[in-house]
Amino acid sequence: MEILATVALVLLLAGLIMLGLASSANSRREQLRTASRLTAIEYKLDAVVAHLGVAVREREMPEVGRLLREGKRIEAIRAYRNETGASLLEAKNAVDAIATRLGR
Repeated sequence: MEILATVALVLLLAGLIMLGLASSANSRREQLRTASRLTAIEYKLDAVVAHLGVAVREREMPEVGRLLREGKRIEAIRAYRNETGASLLEAKNAVDAIATRLGR
């Protein structure tokens, strides 16, 4: 009888582990799907703004500007990422654009 209870517990534990893994995979898949949809929306919005010729002001980021004026580009990228949640590449491109506007 103890063997049967042990086997049942092992099977229950294995099932719970598999359920957790499946849930994690679905969550990750949903995150990727959402990120993909957001990218598509941003692309379309950029196209509409460009078509209309609207000038969109960038958010003011005094910390990023200060770091760039001090010649601390990497720290500026880090500050931009912290403030916006942007990826490393997005932050680098944005900071490069800000540096160009500042003449740096």
